Amino acid sequence: MTRQSVTKHLTILEEANLIIVEWQGRSKLHYLNVVPIGEIYKRWVKKFQHHCIESLNELKNSLEEENLE
Repeated sequence: MTRQSVTKHLTILEEANLIIVEWQGRSKLHYLNVVPIGEIYKRWVKKFQHHCIESLNELKNSLEEENLE
């Protein structure tokens, strides 16, 4: 990935408030902004998490049953 591509992606993330930028002299440090990422998790990911956990549990049980046979 080129430096220009990385800069473009970081700018988009910064505009979306998903990262926080801190300047230290001439260096620019980027940190994840956990608040909006947590909100995204609560609104979108958490809804499907229960279903995924159930599916993984069923897969595990199925594989364990196959191993016993």
